[in-house]
Amino acid sequence: MSLQVHAKHILVKTEQDANSILFDLRQGKDFDEVAKEKSLCPSGKKGGDLGWFGRGMMVKEFETAAFLMKPGELSKPVKTQFGWHIIKVVEQK
Repeated sequence: MSLQVHAKHILVKTEQDANSILFDLRQGKDFDEVAKEKSLCPSGKKGGDLGWFGRGMMVKEFETAAFLMKPGELSKPVKTQFGWHIIKVVEQK
């Protein structure tokens, strides 16, 4: 079986918003709470949880970042056609 990632994300319109959120998260703000409050993605209601996914299931930029990360890690802002994402990998299998 190929590698799968369980990830959460927060989607915002601008890089500035993403950097501001990343700063807050690094200061200890709760990822799920920030996702519920700020994420533009419908997954925000679930704390940004995207569940498990394998390669080829997400847009390329998002997938590349998520598969390079270790569980618990926060990404730098990642730009896709949808906007700017902060990704948090929950676990891998």
